[in-house]
Amino acid sequence: MTTAAVQPLDACAAVRSVARYLPDGVRAALVNLSAETLARLEEIRLRAGGPLAVTGAMGELFLTPRGLLTADPERAAPVGREEVAATLERMAGFSLYALEEELRQGFLTLPGGHRVGFVGRAVVREGRLSRLKWVSGLDIRLARARAGCAGEVLPLLLDGEGGVRSTVIVAPPRGGKTTLLREIVRLVSQGVPSLGLVGQSVGVVDERSEIGGAHEGVATLPLGPRTDLLDACPKAEGLFLLVRAMGPRVVATDEIGRPEDALALLEAATAGVRVLATAHARSREELWRRPALAPLWAAGVVERFVVLSRRRGPGTLEGVMDGEGRPVTAPAPA
Repeated sequence: MTTAAVQPLDACAAVRSVARYLPDGVRAALVNLSAETLARLEEIRLRAGGPLAVTGAMGELFLTPRGLLTADPERAAPVGREEVAATLERMAGFSLYALEEELRQGFLTLPGGHRVGFVGRAVVREGRLSRLKWVSGLDIRLARARAGCAGEVLPLLLDGEGGVRSTVIVAPPRGGKTTLLREIVRLVSQGVPSLGLVGQSVGVVDERSEIGGAHEGVATLPLGPRTDLLDACPKAEGLFLLVRAMGPRVVATDEIGRPEDALALLEAATAGVRVLATAHARSREELWRRPALAPLWAAGVVERFVVLSRRRGPGTLEGVMDGEGRPVTAPAPA
């Protein structure tokens, strides 16, 4: 079981939205890719002094100057240090000073929710990473909305009273967690009368600007008509703020893992708010063993776990479990 595939048109739009930042040679190679290949594309990697690489359902391959996929790095379009630097400057609006915090964290998010990770020479102060300089590699992860990808999961998350149960989506990196969370948020906000789901207010804390793909604080990816977005805010602080200021019935956030994340979600739950979140792990059992999140498990806050993998591509649904780890399945037809 896999989530709904992205449409080629949407895939082309995702590539076009990042193309203006890319060197001419990289952009020309991407333009020549077929719509079917674009639909499977997940990442574009620029490594200074290395070959142009792309990653997707087809694995990690290289791209020739003419836009052909190859497993041979010698045939790939070369990427120079100057091209990496120029790309980063475009992404920064030609002001690298404005990226000081991003250079410390190692990533930035472009309008549309496309996340760019980077590596280079680390500047360390008092034993801690201060920032990166001389950036030598960029990994552009393409964000796409996948309408319909929650169709199989959502019925298993409903409480029978018009609402959604508190849920954590579990998957390894690039497993489709954020995409599924975004679609669940949209549907909860919109409502699905055929399932008995009533549209309700949702507060989203989007620390890395990936859920809503916000530009100047406004979501560029669909989150539904009753959703309030708090962009680029630390999760714990943002959850407290939303519950106090906006009175949501549901709050959602991405990639929980720190003790303060667990405590903030617990605080929201004790205020009567349902919580939706994602977490990095390969299974519910692996996630359950994390001490930082133990308060959530001890309080019985989480009623559903959705486990995804990349076994048959991003968003492969491995199972839905209740808070005790028991499988949840759709009821048999009457």
